[in-house]
Amino acid sequence: MCVPEGDPLLASGPTVSFIRSATAVGDMQWRGAEVESDGTYPEPESWTPVDVPGRPARFAGADTVAYRTVIEDPLSGPMAHAVLELRGCYGEATVWCDGQRVTTHDAPFVPLRIPLDERLDADGETDVRVVCRRPADGFGGIYGTDAIPAAESVPGIWWDATLRRYPGTYIDRVDVTPRLEDDRGLIDVRATIVADQPIDDRLTVSVRPADRSRGRGMMERTPIEADAGERVTVEHTVEMRDPSLWWPADLGAQNRYDVVAKIEGMETTVTTGFADVRYVDETLTVNGTETTLRGVNLLDATTDDVTRAAEANANLVRTHAHVPSRAVLEACEREGVLLWADLPLTGDVTPAVERGQTLASALIEHYGHAASLAAVGVHDDPVDPFETPLGSGLLDRLRFRWRAWRASYDDANAREIAEALPSSVLAFPVVGPPGIETDAATLYPGWRYGRADDVGRFLNSDVVAEFGAGALAIDDPTELAGFDRRIHDSHVDGGAEASQRYQAHTLKRVAEGLRNEGTSILAVYALRDTSDAGMGVLGAEGDPKQAFDALETAFEPVQATLADPSAAESDVLVHNDLDTRCTGTLVWESSASSGETDVVVDTNATASVATIELPTDGDVTLALSTGDRTIENRYPHGGRDLYKYRGEYPDPPWSGMRPTTRDTNH
Repeated sequence: MCVPEGDPLLASGPTVSFIRSATAVGDMQWRGAEVESDGTYPEPESWTPVDVPGRPARFAGADTVAYRTVIEDPLSGPMAHAVLELRGCYGEATVWCDGQRVTTHDAPFVPLRIPLDERLDADGETDVRVVCRRPADGFGGIYGTDAIPAAESVPGIWWDATLRRYPGTYIDRVDVTPRLEDDRGLIDVRATIVADQPIDDRLTVSVRPADRSRGRGMMERTPIEADAGERVTVEHTVEMRDPSLWWPADLGAQNRYDVVAKIEGMETTVTTGFADVRYVDETLTVNGTETTLRGVNLLDATTDDVTRAAEANANLVRTHAHVPSRAVLEACEREGVLLWADLPLTGDVTPAVERGQTLASALIEHYGHAASLAAVGVHDDPVDPFETPLGSGLLDRLRFRWRAWRASYDDANAREIAEALPSSVLAFPVVGPPGIETDAATLYPGWRYGRADDVGRFLNSDVVAEFGAGALAIDDPTELAGFDRRIHDSHVDGGAEASQRYQAHTLKRVAEGLRNEGTSILAVYALRDTSDAGMGVLGAEGDPKQAFDALETAFEPVQATLADPSAAESDVLVHNDLDTRCTGTLVWESSASSGETDVVVDTNATASVATIELPTDGDVTLALSTGDRTIENRYPHGGRDLYKYRGEYPDPPWSGMRPTTRDTNH
């Protein structure tokens, strides 16, 4: 089907792949200046050279920043068209060419493409000015909070700025949407072409394995007609029988396909894949295989963060209250890590439905080609009833109940926004704390309230989007973005060593507790700090804290855990998140007892394999040998020394949040 699109001034859709017949012009020189937020043409007294893409630290804290470049003679030689492509424009961007306002743009993850053909002056130049202003409508996401330092949330062009030149008729963008129907794979292709001359031809669409060693491809053609100067969109669906599926790394291979659209020597490639992620009746499946998603929250996500998450045995990353760059999405595809992307909406705001739905639809349109895109969150932590910390004593238990009871949130807008999301992704309209109706919980036992051992008492959802504890990265931190020192000091006296011990203990206890409870999706908050202290298991530069090893151990796909490390004796549970049966031998060792037993655990199951006596002091070590590897899990008994930082050992775990029963052979 060929659909005329008229003659828009610009296209803000993605160029989702390498364009082989286009040429990129050399580096552009950019200058910047802080300006007023009044929407007028930016004419500051002076401009300062800046790096674009980038986040110029000199503008830290600025509300509005203007960027300027002069593009000289982009149509030299045989080139007939020039398009300026900007990616990652945070937040609300206004573009001016030679003093004329040409467009506005308010979705950083959507590429902004500005055709320059008709904007060149007599000398073949154009003066481009891009004004970036912090969002004023509540959709700034994590970058509108104190979790990100001011220097890292500077309004600007963060990801890419490229000038592309084309010799004639060119493919402006290609959108690809993969679908699974029974044993068929369907790839919906939507290609937009700008015709330099009249076209009466066929668009060639070919599909081939991205790994060329895995077999042959297929090629189809669809007609296209256009007048000179016309912009048209061609839609075509490619059908494949029994396509190879994309899997998380712990379950299989990351099979993908290159979709190539070609006309008149111009071609564009989009890499896509097929994966089916479902969550029904508290059961999570990937491609029909039941599993558990072990995740981490990313703050200001980078490609290195995805790699580090995989190293910590995570098979899911949640980009907390923001949509990541295309580079991060591609890293998820390569590493075999599922992506939960949040809309940029967090905190006590009332979201506009139309704006939220526009962002949700744009996210699917521009990122829906990725097999790894599994979930989308709408509104993160709309209320915070536990801003001040609570302990585990009787009065604090009552305070917890009172705060949870008083918490309220009108979720109608968030749920209406979620209706714009397709069934191909998991939708979580509300992510929040106990006390409000949520689709995914944020739980902080051992940090904001109670003890880490109490996790089962607080659990009211089978999806936990956040849990964890914070720690200092250095002894004397000066910058504390996203870190509540009051909560920290209610638990820990001492420097970074003691702080990190407490964090590691709490995170390990809660992570294991959630797995013991059979939680389908659990995600640590967070992977990496953004300052000298934070909730990350890594420092701001990626240096591991003690909690990183604790997380890596707790997130082993096959792991043995104590059901109750603080008791006199405990069951030993073996978790198997894989799609193959686990067989092996469990050996335990402590000053109180030692022994071994054979282990057989079904696919994606948890089984109680032994009951062991725990010592009053010393360590307990569990060693699970399965085939060619042995996985160890060590417990400093009960971790009771960690609780003594603030005085005497607190009261025993308390009841009341919800009764929990669980068949350990689910």
